[in-house]
Amino acid sequence: MKIKKELRKYCPRCKQYTMHTVGLYKKGKDRAMAQGARRYERKKKGYGSQPKPIQKKFAKVTKKAMFRLRCKDCNYTVQTKGIRLKRVDII
Repeated sequence: MKIKKELRKYCPRCKQYTMHTVGLYKKGKDRAMAQGARRYERKKKGYGSQPKPIQKKFAKVTKKAMFRLRCKDCNYTVQTKGIRLKRVDII
């Protein structure tokens, strides 16, 4: 899907339609010291195999793309609902 770099969208803070810059939402880096990560590392330690089966077949072929719309007037950022897309081009 091709999407423009700038769109005219409604800004909830300005309460009017303004120009917004479009960007893609990206997942942040996982914390190494999070409780789940520590538990998983502890479970993998020592002799024995992988604690859970590693998934080979996946049900979905695409990821959901979420767009971040930033208002040019007040810099307020809104995220859109995720859409399943194979490819995203911001032009």
